[in-house]
Amino acid sequence: MVPHPPMIIPDVGRGSEAQIEKTVAAYRTVARRIAELRPETIIISSPHTVMYSDYFHISPGKGAKGSFAAYRAPQAAFRERYDRALADGICRIAEERDFPAGTLGERDPSLDHGTMIPLYFIEKEYTGFEIVRVGLSGLPLTMHYTLGMIIRDAVKETGRRAVFVASGDLSHKLKDYGPYGFAPEGPEYDERIMDVCGRAAFGELFDFGETFCDRAAECGHRSFVIMAGALDGLSVKAEKLSHEDVTGVGYGICCFDPAGEDGERHFLDQYLAREKAKLKGQREKEDPLVRLARRTVESFVLSGGEGTVPEWATPEMTGKRAGVFVSIHEHGRLRGCIGTILPVTGSVAQEIMDNAVSACSRDPRFDPILPEELPYLEISVDVLTKPERISGPEELDVKRYGVIVSSGAKRGLLLPDLDGVDTVEEQIDIARRKGGIAEGAPVVLERFEVIRHH
Repeated sequence: MVPHPPMIIPDVGRGSEAQIEKTVAAYRTVARRIAELRPETIIISSPHTVMYSDYFHISPGKGAKGSFAAYRAPQAAFRERYDRALADGICRIAEERDFPAGTLGERDPSLDHGTMIPLYFIEKEYTGFEIVRVGLSGLPLTMHYTLGMIIRDAVKETGRRAVFVASGDLSHKLKDYGPYGFAPEGPEYDERIMDVCGRAAFGELFDFGETFCDRAAECGHRSFVIMAGALDGLSVKAEKLSHEDVTGVGYGICCFDPAGEDGERHFLDQYLAREKAKLKGQREKEDPLVRLARRTVESFVLSGGEGTVPEWATPEMTGKRAGVFVSIHEHGRLRGCIGTILPVTGSVAQEIMDNAVSACSRDPRFDPILPEELPYLEISVDVLTKPERISGPEELDVKRYGVIVSSGAKRGLLLPDLDGVDTVEEQIDIARRKGGIAEGAPVVLERFEVIRHH
């Protein structure tokens, strides 16, 4: 587990690397330990190579080159060979398991700094290896961990002697004077991640919420989770070598030495079992509107049918018309959200059913929900009041009111009381962007309230 500040390269830092001398010393220790292992292949996961929202990119081809020319140091250059057999093995296993990873979609084959910085230190001590370069994605942490397990299986199949390097900085919001400012979540993230990785307590990596990580402006969490997946089911000895935050960005280095099999360290299985049990308890307490949405989603995903309004539907559901939004989350991440501002059917119940089908299968941002996802879905239903036009942002409250931003025929909506949306300005800006409305265009604002059902 290593960081990638460009300033750590002397040709780039030009002396400023002395500010993080503990990180430099720890990096050299890592490089010497890798040299002692004499790996045939070094697998590097980097936040700065090709990244897609719904796909993990494995760099294709025989190799790649790169330099720090973008940092005014073109003389610091690299030419690396890819382990094509291992990369092909990862892609083949991913395809067999219907997992979204492969070599498609590379636009710029150049090595990124998240890959080159670890190689700079390693190649001071050891050469003659090949690499596999792995990108991150916008998919849940569970999928990153699963990718690590696929990489582990491919390494076993090819018989490679391999080292995994998880490249990633920690929080970028540790100091007021830092390049990204300060957020209280920044130091908390660094303290937690160094504790978790210092104990190799990889199951706790799933407990870092998406909003918390975003506010901390962390860089490497998903990279670390892929590494953890590669060590799934193994006893691991962890050593924390260094942690610095003098530049306002956190740099942490840990080493992990795997030993024999350990049946207590199948962390993804444990996490999914906990989630399934927790959500089962929540489902038993769901109110009728959410129960109807869930029943509709399950029926559509399993059989393609929507069903009919059930006998147990309440008068509120059958005797009232209103706009309704159905939101679906999985492992803390949005999985689908579709709704109507004003009613388009004869009842709230039918509105819920129609929008539940759309949320699980027609949200253009996501693939349709699969049957194996059903036990892990969290569903909420928002019933909207009739929108009212307002004169300006001062009449909004992010906790109480949703907002509709309109400009001509374009319109964007954002629900109230959303995790991570803390100000009216953020709320309006997100709704504007959702509606495809250009910044600075004249807009009309409307507000509405919701009754949220869980």
